[in-house]
Amino acid sequence: MTPNLLLATHNEGKLREFARLLPDFSLTSAGALGLSAPEETGQTFLENALLKARAGAAASNLPTLADDSGLFVPALGGAPGVRSARYAGPDATDEDNWQALLKALEAQTDRRAAFYCVLVLLRHAGDPCPLIAEGRWPGEITEAPAGDGGFGYDPIFWVPEQGCTAANLSAAAKAAQSHRGRAVAALKARLAGETPEAWARQR
Repeated sequence: MTPNLLLATHNEGKLREFARLLPDFSLTSAGALGLSAPEETGQTFLENALLKARAGAAASNLPTLADDSGLFVPALGGAPGVRSARYAGPDATDEDNWQALLKALEAQTDRRAAFYCVLVLLRHAGDPCPLIAEGRWPGEITEAPAGDGGFGYDPIFWVPEQGCTAANLSAAAKAAQSHRGRAVAALKARLAGETPEAWARQR
C-alpha cells in the first residue's frame, strides 16, 4: 500500500506502535525514507513535535504526523522531560537512559512519574492549522527493570492498575492506556467523520 502519512521518527518501535494505533493510515517513517532528523531545539514537547512535523512534511511532500513524548519525574524536577531520548547523552541507548534514571533516583522515596505525549498532524509543511492532541499516563519508577516488551523507559515504568511494568503489557493493553494511545484517541476524535484521504486533500 502506498504510504499516505509520514511518521516523523527514526524509531522503528515507535513506528510499529503507531501502525497498530492508526490502522486506517498507511505509515512510513522518516528513517525508512532516509530523511535527516531535525535538531530538537524546542523547550517544550509541542515545539519539538512541530519542528519534526514541518521538517518531515517539507522533505517528503507527505502529510506528516510527529510526536514528542517523554517521562516526567517530579522528584527530579520534571526530568528527563524533553531530554528523555537523550537523558544519558546524545548517543544513549534505551538501557543507558533508564539506567541513568534509576541511578538519579537511588536516594529518592518519591518515585511517581508520568509519560506525556503530544501529537502534531500536518497536511503539508506550511499547514497553518495543525491538528494537536495530547495524552498523559501516570505511574511509578521501579527499582529494577522487568519485562522484555515495549521500548524506551517501559522496563522501569510501573503501571499500578495492571500490577506490572509497561514492558510486561501486551501491545493491545499498552495501546489502550498509554500516553500515545490516549493522544491518538484524542486525535481520532478530531478527525471523526473524515477519511485519511479526505483529510489530506484539505491542503
